Amino acid sequence: MHRLIGALREVVDRGLPPDLTAYLVGEQLAPHLGTADLLTADQQVGDPDRYRQHLIHAETDGSFSLVALVWLSGQHTSIHDHVSWCATGVHQGVESERRFRLVSDGRAGRLVATEDVTNPVGAVCGFAPPGDIHRVQNCGPDTAISLHVYGADIARLGSSVRRVYRLPADER
Repeated sequence: MHRLIGALREVVDRGLPPDLTAYLVGEQLAPHLGTADLLTADQQVGDPDRYRQHLIHAETDGSFSLVALVWLSGQHTSIHDHVSWCATGVHQGVESERRFRLVSDGRAGRLVATEDVTNPVGAVCGFAPPGDIHRVQNCGPDTAISLHVYGADIARLGSSVRRVYRLPADER
């Protein structure tokens, strides 16, 4: 874990644009995914009521945080966007993601589903606001664990979620 955090620090300290930082952080995250000794037993424990977030590391200057999200079968997020850039990688199991874009007709807005993605172990993606609206879920029968690196201090904020969308969604 120390090597991973050091590699993440090197990328973040470069001060690059958010989308490029997310991409490069994902490149550093990828080789560590699926390794048996990356997370402690406690960091792999889920919650029967909702997906669970384990804070692994928050940089002292608030520039990035690393969390493990543990998803039991059927658990999902709300439709949401984020406070900062993010890189994610699947460490165990399979996650499903539906991506959206917000469409406004001048009076009201609605969400339009743009893409469905299935992310197996080792899959990495990165994104930066705006345009980072999605819902993530574990559709499989087994526990799924993903690692998320956020360009924010999750220890202070508690979550990476900026906004939860309760607008009508056009599902594909």
